[in-house]
Amino acid sequence: MNTEQPLALLGGLSPSQFMKRHWQKKPLLVRNAIPGFVPCVGRADLVALAGQEGVESRLIVDSPKGWKMKHGPFPKRGLPPFSQKKWTFLVQGVDLHHGGVNALKQQFRFVPDARLDDVMISYATDGGGVGPHFDSYDVFLLQAHGQRRWRIGRQKDLSLQQGVPLKILQNFEAEEEFVLNPGDMLYLPPKYAHDGVAEGECMTWSIGFRAPSEGELARELLLGLADEAFDGVGDAIYRDPKQAAVGVPAAIPPSLALFARQVVEKALKDPQLLDSLLGEYLTEPKAHVVFDGVSVGEDVSKGVQLHRSTKMMYDKQHIFINGESFKVGGRDAIAMRQLADDRVMIARDVKTLSADAKAALVDWAGAGWLQAL
Repeated sequence: MNTEQPLALLGGLSPSQFMKRHWQKKPLLVRNAIPGFVPCVGRADLVALAGQEGVESRLIVDSPKGWKMKHGPFPKRGLPPFSQKKWTFLVQGVDLHHGGVNALKQQFRFVPDARLDDVMISYATDGGGVGPHFDSYDVFLLQAHGQRRWRIGRQKDLSLQQGVPLKILQNFEAEEEFVLNPGDMLYLPPKYAHDGVAEGECMTWSIGFRAPSEGELARELLLGLADEAFDGVGDAIYRDPKQAAVGVPAAIPPSLALFARQVVEKALKDPQLLDSLLGEYLTEPKAHVVFDGVSVGEDVSKGVQLHRSTKMMYDKQHIFINGESFKVGGRDAIAMRQLADDRVMIARDVKTLSADAKAALVDWAGAGWLQAL
């Protein structure tokens, strides 16, 4: 992607300009971000997805008795009548189930794949919404059908209403207000408060991003480190032949505390270990993702294309794909990185691969992670 080329998607800004001026800084309203936009997923398609096992969905109703929320899957008659006002249902990760939605997500890859998450689609009847709230991540809100009125503001008071099943702000104060039509898009940085209410029947696509917390990242990396500990550290047992007799038996010996610190330092001694664990964590598919494998003998010589649910990334030493890591170098590294960036590898590039790299492609095809062209 040419990051210096102005895009209608970003209101005439180039990706570089957008990232410098707006990303994690301030909102951006883009009128006609996708000219003539016609959604490839309709209401009936969304209802069908919300009824499937393994598809994350929610129903939110703003009733006279207060807010109500239910989690899917929803049977055909599990949703309120479409003539009823003030309800919405949301389907997460639609890009994993629909090629057209996945193709739209690719337009936002000026942000690293390690941050780009998924596309959620919400359908709402007149007056429907989820209440004033804020997200801990960046989001692009693309209007797909009908109209939605957005009120947004920099919210200092982040206290939430008590006794409701949603994280709704207690004292929301709007600073700006917009009505979005099909093809219009609104970008919001993290913790920018917003309230979207449908004006008539409407559908909104939310392109969301992942932002792991310190605690989450530390937990995942330490769990991975623990799995590697016996191979990378060893099984030497603590010894203390010079331990003196003690009169305070509950005190932890300083030599044992030192041994513990040395064990952790030894586990971290490999400078590439944390890099490897991070890449595996970032490419781990979501729990409900299922790949349909094909014949392991599938011919990949004509080129390959990554499955839309496959996550593939790289660093200077490794290729990461769906939670696994591989060390690569030379021509293999160049071709595999290109596959991760373009999500396609043509026949000419397949021919440059080593026998081991070609075998890896065949194995990945067998697992359903990619398909032959």
